[in-house]
Amino acid sequence: MVAPHIPSPCNDPPDIARRKKALRVECLAAMRARDCARDWGIIHRLEPLLRASTGPIACVWPLPHEVDLRPLCHTLAQAGKTVVLPQTPARGSPLVFRQWQPESTMLAGRFGTHHPDGPIMEPALVLVPLLGFDRSGNRLGYGGGYYDRTLAALPHAASIGYAPSTQEVAHLPRGPHDQPLNCIVTEKEVIRFG
Repeated sequence: MVAPHIPSPCNDPPDIARRKKALRVECLAAMRARDCARDWGIIHRLEPLLRASTGPIACVWPLPHEVDLRPLCHTLAQAGKTVVLPQTPARGSPLVFRQWQPESTMLAGRFGTHHPDGPIMEPALVLVPLLGFDRSGNRLGYGGGYYDRTLAALPHAASIGYAPSTQEVAHLPRGPHDQPLNCIVTEKEVIRFG
């Protein structure tokens, strides 16, 4: 959800930071070049996982090049689920989640993001947008550390990363502050981790 130019305050070791920076460029290019019509497969695979969840579900309002989960937000709301969306706070803080409903007013946030004008709620499940991922469960975000700080602050929340299969890479470096995910969903499959 944050702009790719924001450096990580989590301070990866220099060699890992360099490798992640180079991979971000490649993964962002792949994300922008993908066939967006295939993103529906991600929503199709996410929906049953989220319908089975209890408690607030943290979805994501997309940036222009990201997978658009807005149809999923509407489907979940129609099914009676509580949907929350992130508000990006000042650098160095975890995300704040605000309740979203189809009639919610959306406010402009930091880095081109949008969040609802709703009450703050703690999610039971957090969807995490990914720029890249590997089969070991390593993930690559934009480098701001927002989701790492958020997942660390919500140790009991389930976490599901999502990305087009085009974002898979052979190996991603893992930094000391990188938080693991329960699974990653692509348009082709659900990849589960320990």
